[in-house]
Amino acid sequence: MEDDKVLREHVLYLLGGGGAHLDFDAAVAELPPNLRGTKPNGLPHTPWRLVEHVRIAQWDILEFSRNSNHESPPWPAGYWPKSDAPPDERAWDRSVKAFRADLQAMQDLVADDATDLLSPIPWGDGQTILREALLVADHNAYHLGQLVTVRRMLGAWAD
Repeated sequence: MEDDKVLREHVLYLLGGGGAHLDFDAAVAELPPNLRGTKPNGLPHTPWRLVEHVRIAQWDILEFSRNSNHESPPWPAGYWPKSDAPPDERAWDRSVKAFRADLQAMQDLVADDATDLLSPIPWGDGQTILREALLVADHNAYHLGQLVTVRRMLGAWAD
């Protein structure tokens, strides 16, 4: 159905950072490692906390969408990293790589013609794949906007 194809294209556009949404790769590009755990004065988060938070939340939404046995982390502590800074030198890269993989998996789920975007997810409370995909796009955009603000305050964002 043509309407279904157009809807999928619009959702994929949002998930990929289209329109008013921020592209994840642009938000994390070239952030110096020494600033990843730095909290600007007056703001509650470091770049690490924001990147890891969007990764965890996106993973949770994706897994809920495709796995009836998925158990979400405890709210809210399970959705945020325990520390302001990455726990080791490679944690940032692992988080970025996992975020990209899960975003691609959500995009693949939406793009798959076999995925019914509008029917309730059987193990949910009325959620649909469409709702969950839009939630990912919305949540990511919100926190990536925060990441840009943090980077600006740290002097690590070129306008």
